[in-house]
Amino acid sequence: MEQTYDVVVIGGGAAGLAGALALARARRSVLVVDDGTPRNAPADRVHNYLGRESTPPAELIADGRAEVTRYGGEIHAGRVETVARDGDGFRLSLDGGAELRARRLLVTTGLVDELPELPGLAQRWGRDVLHCPYCHGWEVRDRRIGVLVSGPTAVAMHQVNLWRQWSPQVMLLTQDGPPLEPSDAEQLAARAIPVVPGRVTGLEIADDTLTGVRLASGEVVALDAVVVAPRFTARAGVLESLGVKPVDVEMGGHVVGSQIPADPSGLAVPGVWVAGNVADVRAQVISAAASGLLAGAAINADLVAEETRDAVESYRHQVRTMFERDAWEERYRARPAIWSGRPNPQLVAEAADLAPGRALDVGSGEGADAIWLAERGWRVTGVDISTTALGRAAAHASAAGAEVAGRIEWLHADLREQPPAEGRYDLVSAQYMHLPGEARRELFARLAAAVAPGGTLLIVGHHPSDLRTSAHRMHFPEMMYTAEEIASGLDPSTWTVLTVDARSRPAADPEGHPGEVSDAVLVARRRAGQSGAVRSE
Repeated sequence: MEQTYDVVVIGGGAAGLAGALALARARRSVLVVDDGTPRNAPADRVHNYLGRESTPPAELIADGRAEVTRYGGEIHAGRVETVARDGDGFRLSLDGGAELRARRLLVTTGLVDELPELPGLAQRWGRDVLHCPYCHGWEVRDRRIGVLVSGPTAVAMHQVNLWRQWSPQVMLLTQDGPPLEPSDAEQLAARAIPVVPGRVTGLEIADDTLTGVRLASGEVVALDAVVVAPRFTARAGVLESLGVKPVDVEMGGHVVGSQIPADPSGLAVPGVWVAGNVADVRAQVISAAASGLLAGAAINADLVAEETRDAVESYRHQVRTMFERDAWEERYRARPAIWSGRPNPQLVAEAADLAPGRALDVGSGEGADAIWLAERGWRVTGVDISTTALGRAAAHASAAGAEVAGRIEWLHADLREQPPAEGRYDLVSAQYMHLPGEARRELFARLAAAVAPGGTLLIVGHHPSDLRTSAHRMHFPEMMYTAEEIASGLDPSTWTVLTVDARSRPAADPEGHPGEVSDAVLVARRRAGQSGAVRSE
């Protein structure tokens, strides 16, 4: 399991599975690690879960797991032993020795109900020893219910008044606690809630059914259910190594448990979210699931933000470097040939009927355009930023014959730093010369200036509409242009624009499926006797 996941969810109850489901549906790699000890395991049914009322807890978990795995999430039965920060993520060690990495963590380990020390209480927990009236009140409605004072009197008073809503047969078992405040005694009397003094020493069980409680005096109080107030202790040990510690939860000024503090989305510390009972001792199953969904969505949003920052940084780096000398050398050296060896179709279409003269082939690459022009009688200067490309071009020209090779001069230059001589060429051809906006405009102005009076400027590029096709051009909108944009930079007193076009041509997408791409094509002729090249701004 030496693997990196977008998110590892620690704890596979309602909160963890809900978060994992949201993340899996967001196309995140997510692993749920669960040790199989859910808090509600003793309960027969889950209640107040809209659409799943009275579902057995194990059935709800099984269905949740199936939903997570249906969308590609993974479930691992085990326990996370340790968690440590590892660079920009986390390294987790599991029982059994497996290790894995996670970019983000969702901790949904729940809590432990620490019950009062009373023989037999733990064995009846979730059956007829209860805590939450919303979870079990309906099932014991109108039955005999004893609320055991096992902590602050304020907590017991809150409980006994709540449970009175479900049954008129509720009584308070004081456990020899301090005398009731007069106002508390008045409340109980007003609601006809008896007060039973004395210490409860045990439960009375018959045929695996609670029948009452036994007091220290020997008296047996007949009951059908006993209500206690556990201490709710967050299962947060796995977070200690990250400096995440639980805080006390108070009720009526008294500590009733602990939970992990977090913001409304569940964020506890950078990269770590919590949901469910570990973060909210009062959460029922449906609200735990809701908090897991909220945390899952927040984690995905956080990952998206990180990925966007990384993408912007990478994009800026590529814009700065991808068309520089080193990048082109690396590109050419990586493959024996990167172009087809055929001349560009728009050059063929526009230059076939031109009278041969002097031509400048900008970004001549492996030489196909320059060789095609030379074969038609042009004297060509092929200029490129890559010495590797020029070496291949010269070899291809030699293979085409001494006459062709003799008509071509290969020039290693960056025309941004070494602009061509002004007014020298009868044809300047720039095929797919893509640079960031301002650098491109400056270069194209220099290329226009290099055209002799009566000569032709041919600029061809990938049209911006290609970004919307399946051809999947490299996505650099700033580097793409339309013919209209190029034409707008030419001084109309100097230039006659002959063609401003977006021409479609067939192309295959990366999977080999046929499609179309568009070329931005500008053809302009410099007027005889004119020296201006571009429109003054």
